[in-house]
Amino acid sequence: MKIGFIGLGNVGGKLAGTLLRNGYDLTVRDLNQNLEQTFSDQGAHIGANPGEIMRQVDLLITCLPSPSASAAVMEGDDGVLQSITPGKIWAEMSTTGALEVSRLGEKVAEAGGKPIDCPVSGGCHRAASGNISIFAGTERPTFEKVLPVLTTMGRRVLHTGPLGSASTLKVMTNYLASVNLASLGEALMTMRRAGIDLNTTFEAIRISSGNSFVHETESQVILNGSRDVNFTMDLVVKDLSLFQDIANRAEVPLEISPLLLKIFKDGQSRYGGSEWSTNIVRRLEDACTEQLLAPGFPADLVDDEPEVVGQEVVAKRP
Repeated sequence: MKIGFIGLGNVGGKLAGTLLRNGYDLTVRDLNQNLEQTFSDQGAHIGANPGEIMRQVDLLITCLPSPSASAAVMEGDDGVLQSITPGKIWAEMSTTGALEVSRLGEKVAEAGGKPIDCPVSGGCHRAASGNISIFAGTERPTFEKVLPVLTTMGRRVLHTGPLGSASTLKVMTNYLASVNLASLGEALMTMRRAGIDLNTTFEAIRISSGNSFVHETESQVILNGSRDVNFTMDLVVKDLSLFQDIANRAEVPLEISPLLLKIFKDGQSRYGGSEWSTNIVRRLEDACTEQLLAPGFPADLVDDEPEVVGQEVVAKRP
């Protein structure tokens, strides 16, 4: 299967790298020509524009920073939609809203193509190792056709249902991760001001009912001081806004979500949209004139699990 990949950023570049490392015939495209050249040096082809890439491949993957960027790639001049023909597959791996991916998916289907939304979860370090989790929303036959590609990029792949369901679930999981991140900042600062050693605090959380994936990963780079998670304030605000939109349409009177969005918008305003999301803890550091730092923690997150072929995760049913 020939694959095109548009968007070689923090996540996309690592996913595309996994495909290339595993021998796929890959054509790439990014606004950053240096990134394109890096892939070319490793054996990938460089596409002139999205439409040309779609003509050359069986499966086109987009992994872009915003819904507007995806729309431009799909609908712009020399866009993907101009080159969709029966049998072609478009896989949207960006984190976007279900309404937008469904809108574009309808246009793909009208041209005879098959759309699938398949966002990822687990962090850039797991995207790099091929051990990330992938949600996939599409018809079952399309899912089965692309499953070998998805299990190359990810360790756990969940078929979530029809197009748009994966994006809805992904936004929800990012909301939960952001809740956890904000609460960890509060917990760590409270323990510091209470006189508890932060190394001990980290282990207390890790071995307790308060533990989480976010703590085991992001708390480490918070305490190191690098704060490097390859995920920005802008992206958190985007995802929290998408989640709040889902709740508003479903008429769910959320209480935590609006407050969390307010907190991250404040962080975005104070420190800039391109600041790492983990630096939301700086709001408390500034307020308390204390830093959340402790020795012995890594500056970068590295997945120490070996790369293995992934598998489908099947939801439990009666």
